[in-house]
Amino acid sequence: MHNQTNTNGHGEAPRFAEAISTANIPTLLMVLVQLTGDLCWLEEPYRPLRARGMNDNDTGGLPEPIQAEVRKAAVEAILAWRAGRPVAMPEPSAELRCKMLSRAVAEEVPAEYDPIIAADLPLAQHEVTEKLPVPDGFEVLIIGAGVSGLCAAINLQRAGIPFTILEKSTRLGGIWRDNRYPGAGVDTPNHLYSYTFAPYDWSMYFALRDELHAYLEHVAEKFNLRPHIRFETEVKSADYDKETQRWNVAVRHGDGSHETLKTNILISAVGIFNPIKLPDIKGLERFAGPCFHTAEWPADVDLTGKRVAIIGNGASAMQVGPEIQHIVKSLTIFQRSPHWVAPNEQFRKPIPDAMRFLLREVPLYRAWYRIRLGWTFGDRIHSTLQKDPNWPYADRSLNKANDTHRGYFTHYIVSELGDKTELLDQVVPTYPPFGKRMLMDNGWYRMLRNERVQLVSDPIVEIGPDRVITKDGTAYEADVLIVATGFDVLRFLTAFEARGRSGRSLREVWNDDDAKAYLGLAVPDFPNFFCLYGPNLQPGHGGSLIFVVEMQMRYIMDVLKKMLTQDLGAVECRQDVHDAYNERIDQAHANMVWTHPGMETYYRNAHGRIVVNSPYRNATFYEMTRAADLGDFMVEPRQS
Repeated sequence: MHNQTNTNGHGEAPRFAEAISTANIPTLLMVLVQLTGDLCWLEEPYRPLRARGMNDNDTGGLPEPIQAEVRKAAVEAILAWRAGRPVAMPEPSAELRCKMLSRAVAEEVPAEYDPIIAADLPLAQHEVTEKLPVPDGFEVLIIGAGVSGLCAAINLQRAGIPFTILEKSTRLGGIWRDNRYPGAGVDTPNHLYSYTFAPYDWSMYFALRDELHAYLEHVAEKFNLRPHIRFETEVKSADYDKETQRWNVAVRHGDGSHETLKTNILISAVGIFNPIKLPDIKGLERFAGPCFHTAEWPADVDLTGKRVAIIGNGASAMQVGPEIQHIVKSLTIFQRSPHWVAPNEQFRKPIPDAMRFLLREVPLYRAWYRIRLGWTFGDRIHSTLQKDPNWPYADRSLNKANDTHRGYFTHYIVSELGDKTELLDQVVPTYPPFGKRMLMDNGWYRMLRNERVQLVSDPIVEIGPDRVITKDGTAYEADVLIVATGFDVLRFLTAFEARGRSGRSLREVWNDDDAKAYLGLAVPDFPNFFCLYGPNLQPGHGGSLIFVVEMQMRYIMDVLKKMLTQDLGAVECRQDVHDAYNERIDQAHANMVWTHPGMETYYRNAHGRIVVNSPYRNATFYEMTRAADLGDFMVEPRQS
């Protein structure tokens, strides 16, 4: 770990002093430990107090004189490091790393979480992926140039494995290319929602769509991926040829021509946020005015002075509604059921320039800031999502901690609604917190106080040319109808038809909406095929999907390493290994919040099985994907 090349410490001193004057105290303490090697910063009187909720806890709850002492020491240590003094403790031990994070978040972090801490520290960024021995003609095809596809490409590139990305659109970016509705953005902090190997100078704590798309464009440029992307190339089908140990991939180009490509390894990176899901409501097609799904937001639509109706109240509706409330004549929102919503004081807030400077110039600060976010928005709450069989209030919560969350979130809703108390029955869920996707408040409840806004919970029965009619017979007039009903996430890999060794299609194997895969990536009868962001991978308890994909790719790269070094031509997940893994998945889910009967959720399929979410802690999945065991696969030697 090296200091920056600019050693003009005196000239930089005012900028660092300004930045550190408002920096996060728990993060500064961790930086001080490593820069100085002094463990006193982990003990009293410097130990932070635990924060409520998921905010950054910038002061650490410490008295102002102690904060001032920490900031003064941080300025001195960072300037000394910039001037050339080596980091006193470049590689803390695993035990110390866990202790450091435990102090930074003011709660006990288990030892098994350490590999995730280590993965985010700058020392991990200096690891060089070894080049693998690649036989002539060996290639990997990646379907999709979104978040997962770019991650796959960079890993293959580092190992020297030839690859091509097939992208149906004219631009890369996946969901951040397609979703352009007002307020579209991420509800995971973007210092966490980013690749470990590609930090970025973010302008906001929770980035909006344009910046997220710009980040992916930046990553593609940084790693020179564009020459490897074939745009306007839509995959229609993929068939495995057991004789050649290759996949035959049929594509259609933008000019209408067709081609069949052959590849040794096929990686699906199409994600689950496609295709869109439209509600089955009588008369939807009869609406005369503009009517569109949020993912297909027209560039030329003007909502000024219009009577706007939104069907749905999930993540996209929660972002759109507050954004358009002041320009419309009226806004009517039709909800099927309420959601739990979490506050965060930094949501939609810009990062001050001084803080951006600190995050850019001090990798240790950026790393520990991200590590704290990873715990706070991830494994921290996992234990509270387990059902307590002796809990007497099982209808409303799972256990004592989960009931405390209910009280906290309910209090927040009440405080945000103000005098609109008549809405409480409509907006406070009856099911346990985290039962459905936890949303980040975008000013939703304050929006409901707007006299132009009306929330309707009565079910829609019909849509006319200029109105929405509910079950009680009320007609709500509208000029524009926005459909915010999300995506068909239960049907994985619907973008193309895949047929395995036996000729059976993946849709048939998965019985349409009952997708299963070993580690969310490998399926029996489909050799040399891996899917990123596959079944049971979404970290429903919290965390960054990008990091989950990185864990998957680390595992896939180990499979490829073993294939190439052992001269194997095919690897196929064993059926018994696959089945045992998914049985453990279902058993774990049976004791978790997402199988609670009190709500409907897109996490469950028609049979009540959890298909989308992972029941595992991020730390557990990290260990599971650390290395591949070829004993879990049927393998074949490579055919010459």
